[in-house]
Amino acid sequence: MSARILLSLLMVCCFSVVATAFDTVVIDAGHGGKDPGSVWKPHYEKTLCLDVSKRLNTALKAKGFKTVMTRSVDTYVELSDRAAIANKYPGAIFVSIHFNANLDRTVRGFETHYRSDRGKLLAESIQAAMKKSVPSKSRGIDWEDLKVLRETKGPAVLVECGFISSRTESSDCGSWKHRQMIADAIASGIAAVKGKL
Repeated sequence: MSARILLSLLMVCCFSVVATAFDTVVIDAGHGGKDPGSVWKPHYEKTLCLDVSKRLNTALKAKGFKTVMTRSVDTYVELSDRAAIANKYPGAIFVSIHFNANLDRTVRGFETHYRSDRGKLLAESIQAAMKKSVPSKSRGIDWEDLKVLRETKGPAVLVECGFISSRTESSDCGSWKHRQMIADAIASGIAAVKGKL
């Protein structure tokens, strides 16, 4: 094979990588409808998830991404249906938004779960961005065999944004300014890996 042909093949491969870089983010607001998620009054996880998801949707659009939301109102969506929505968009990434709770009210912080190697890269980027700008404890990233991650074909992560049960973090979770910081950080983490997954 001549050097000229080899160079041409390399250029085609490189162009393909750039051309197929993801530009669509499927945003999944956890729980909803009949499924409230964790409840630690006055906080309902499903409500906080939807709020952060809507803020993330706006932040990503401002960065030029196309977005799809698995739910935009207080309705219940089956886990398999959430993954199926993501799988309709080849090359898209999937980000599921959740909040945590624990009977130990000293536990606080945010964490990101992944299942695939590409999901791990996305999780690392989101977690790093949150650690940089969200005033809480980073609990790191973790491999989890969660259904929405297992059934989603593209890079997928699930972000636990904080503990609504925490004595110190509960009020932050209830603050729209704090939730905006979370959404902006997740958007920055996503933008940082565009073209790298």
